[in-house]
Amino acid sequence: MKKAIEVQAPNVIPANAEKLTNVFLAGSIEMGTADEWQKRIIDELSDIPIRFLNPRRNDWDASWNEENNKDLLVGQIIWELTSLEISDMIVLYFDPKTKSPISLLEMGLHARGKKLIVLCPNGFWKKTNVDVTCEFYGIDQVDTFDELIKYLRNNL
Repeated sequence: MKKAIEVQAPNVIPANAEKLTNVFLAGSIEMGTADEWQKRIIDELSDIPIRFLNPRRNDWDASWNEENNKDLLVGQIIWELTSLEISDMIVLYFDPKTKSPISLLEMGLHARGKKLIVLCPNGFWKKTNVDVTCEFYGIDQVDTFDELIKYLRNNL
């Protein structure tokens, strides 16, 4: 039985020799603040033959910055943009403990693409903006992690 696989940034995303659905795990990543929600999704759906594209990377160094590590940051950004484009589905989670400006940018980039599923719990600082945008563009939205897992199981 085929199982889910995970490709973390900045690893090369293998060509689809066998067709797998690509699911990009967009959303809150702030190291030390955001929950490691990506791991929960991967664990919960490990029995489904899909490819998770995960921008959260084990070797991330919080000291990297725009001035001293621009090449690493550019590589990360290009990996994420490429992964978003090739994804069949984009899971977008806004952790209420974070600001997640890049996640808001990613939502804007893909709002019209019909491949977003959004979880924005109460307490996220721009929840109204997220909710109105989802409604305006017809983006699927769920209220809890359990609903998100159920949605993914039913739609992958």
